[in-house]
Amino acid sequence: MKKRAGNIGEFLSTGLCLLAMTAVMVAYLGSAGLIQKKTEISQIARKYILRMETRGMLADEDREALYRELEEAGATQIQLEGTTLWQVNYGEPISLQIRGKLENVYEFTEKRVSTAKH
Repeated sequence: MKKRAGNIGEFLSTGLCLLAMTAVMVAYLGSAGLIQKKTEISQIARKYILRMETRGMLADEDREALYRELEEAGATQIQLEGTTLWQVNYGEPISLQIRGKLENVYEFTEKRVSTAKH
């Protein structure tokens, strides 16, 4: 049996393809993680707008719990501007608007509007 002459070009192209695929996978996993965190924040917002419907406002203890849950989900620089913090009458609109950053880089806004049903 004769040995075939090696071709570095074949090995190099395979190595470059593997390197490129690894870079694409790392980028995908980073993006998927951010999407997961944003989905978690959306679920937290839904939970608190439902509480607000029954109370007619975002109560102080709920506000503290909301901040805590958002921080656990990875949100920073959290602001609740535009949120209903004072009691409204039955049937009036209430809103929950959360702004912040994920990983101290990516800004997000989560806005929910509903009707007070207390």
